[in-house]
Amino acid sequence: MHELGIVFHILDAIEDVAKEQQLTKVSSVTIEVGEVSTVIPQYLVDCWQWACKKREGELMRDAELKYETIKAVTYCEDCGKTYETVKYAKICPHCGSEHTYLLEGNEVQIKEIEAL
Repeated sequence: MHELGIVFHILDAIEDVAKEQQLTKVSSVTIEVGEVSTVIPQYLVDCWQWACKKREGELMRDAELKYETIKAVTYCEDCGKTYETVKYAKICPHCGSEHTYLLEGNEVQIKEIEAL
């Protein structure tokens, strides 16, 4: 389950921001999860809740994790068009080419931190 590793990475990043910005309490964190990232959002939430309870101090205690899905988009090198990755996979629906690559939709990133 790589979701736990992702949660630890996010928490470490938030703690760094909290020190830099002199934050005392985080109420919520919004992350963006790509639809082909292989991250299972409910596992991420479960890991988040467990990890926040285990952290020392009050900074992350009861912090809510919110997530938004980033649609996967693929680019075709032959025709120059983009398309929905999940619907069409690697084959371009416009020209039938296999010369494609993922533009977005496999990332996991922090979008917003609500804190005091």
